[in-house]
Amino acid sequence: MAQLADQEKVFGLTGGRLCLDFANTLGGSRGSPKEYLTSYRDLVSWGRQAGVLSGPEAEHLTEGARRRPAEAATALTEAVGIRETIFRIFAAVIAGREPEQADLSALGAGLSRAMVHLRVLPRAGGYAWGWADDREHLHRVIWPVVRSAAELLVSGEAPRVGRCAGEGCDWLFMDTSHNRSRRWCDMRSCGNRAKARRHHARKKERP
Repeated sequence: MAQLADQEKVFGLTGGRLCLDFANTLGGSRGSPKEYLTSYRDLVSWGRQAGVLSGPEAEHLTEGARRRPAEAATALTEAVGIRETIFRIFAAVIAGREPEQADLSALGAGLSRAMVHLRVLPRAGGYAWGWADDREHLHRVIWPVVRSAAELLVSGEAPRVGRCAGEGCDWLFMDTSHNRSRRWCDMRSCGNRAKARRHHARKKERP
């Protein structure tokens, strides 16, 4: 997690699925969290970096939030709630437990709200799923996220969702390794820190 010179946050996108990247907008662990979505602008920045929004769409939503701050605050609250729902659902899957019915119902409700805006659109000589051009809808960032979560949950790939083994990290990821041996959200961060700790521990053990 970093910040650009203009104070736009740069989000880690190592989850392998849109919904997992969104679950990872909370840093640290759920017991000692670091919130990255502290404003509606942060939500829009994540959407643009994750490919959910184009640059002009992001600018339009940012301007809409400036004009309708109460609506933007509601959209942010809903997004954070959906994020935590997604995390709890897949944390249960990872642990071999059935997710709580309340969480499944919350995801279903979010999906129902999103699917109203789903459209079949012409694309390069064919057709594809896309979203209605509701540029004024400040909740639009979350629509593809809930669809991604629902699709992953009902797919055969849900058992491949993993949870980072790094100290103080709860990030989720798709484990696409052949023998499902991936342990870290990102080898360059949590993986390297774990290697450094092991190296330090071995040095201390030497006489």
